Amino acid sequence: MAEVSSADKLDYVKSKIGEYADFPKKGIVFRDIFGALTDGKACVYLRDLLVRHIRDKYPDVELIVGLDSRGFLFNLLLATELGVGCAPIRKKGKLAGEVISVEYQLEYGSDVFELQRAAIKPGQKVVIVDDLLATGGSLLAATALVRKVGGVVLESLVVIELVGLGGRKKLDSNVHSLIQY
Repeated sequence: MAEVSSADKLDYVKSKIGEYADFPKKGIVFRDIFGALTDGKACVYLRDLLVRHIRDKYPDVELIVGLDSRGFLFNLLLATELGVGCAPIRKKGKLAGEVISVEYQLEYGSDVFELQRAAIKPGQKVVIVDDLLATGGSLLAATALVRKVGGVVLESLVVIELVGLGGRKKLDSNVHSLIQY
């Protein structure tokens, strides 16, 4: 059987992403990653694409950080495939032990992210992963948390980027998105 190209894998994954008009409010087109995640072949292809990207660009990565909550769908998977650790960044009040916090702006308000202080060692090389880059608030907050404990952010890696919302412009670290709308 012939090897499937990265471009074909990406096209297949993109074809499975759901599109919902007027959700969560009128005028918004919601891009739903779960359409791709319910398809076994799309899951394998998505894993392949994400792992290959990190292996090619950041072979020295030491930790994959996933954002609450859909980033959790990817961080353990990537960490396992790469043979590195993983850590969560969660919404306020969800993590035990000593945590550090940062408030960030959302499309529809604000929220607080937390990270366990001991999750990242000073100088540790980190890739942050999430499903979506929209306005950039959550990735900016995650980058700030990783840096507060001395981690080195190699990149923020997302499956989908909503380019028109300009989130990438707010970030001061490398960003890679597989799919852009």
